[in-house]
Amino acid sequence: MPNSTNIPLQFLNLWLTLFLIWMIANASLASDTVITGVIVSAVIALAFASFSGVYSVIRWSPRVVFYYLRYLSVFSIELVKANINVMLLVFSPRINIKPGIVEIKTDLKSPIGRMALANTITLTPGTLVVDIKDDSLFIHCINIGATDQAEATAEISGRFEKLLKVIYG
Repeated sequence: MPNSTNIPLQFLNLWLTLFLIWMIANASLASDTVITGVIVSAVIALAFASFSGVYSVIRWSPRVVFYYLRYLSVFSIELVKANINVMLLVFSPRINIKPGIVEIKTDLKSPIGRMALANTITLTPGTLVVDIKDDSLFIHCINIGATDQAEATAEISGRFEKLLKVIYG
């Protein structure tokens, strides 16, 4: 059971997360959209804050916001690169791929940090996290580039993990 002293922090972090998702999904700064987002996010966060213990590890600071913005820019660039790579594979007259499952190790300790890393990898075309056990993520890759675990970890998650470590620990 989550610690009741963390419920206000869990509420704030969950509300902020939901509100940011709302704003991105609506892509509008119109006052009615913002007000509706504030209210809907608050109602949902109020209903689920006591069950959302993973959100209590987020500690907002200017450094975390800076690293979060860096993470979003790195993710956006990697997303475009991965989409182009998969598009080239699809339109290639001869497909030369080596699909398989790769195990990578993560240094992220918090459950939300691991979840963010797994979702980031899964959202990047050509990779899909199929299992998480302890500090290992098992990833199906459309084209395995590195077979060594350290190389695969650096290639698949290295760009994201160092930023997520600052954000989520």
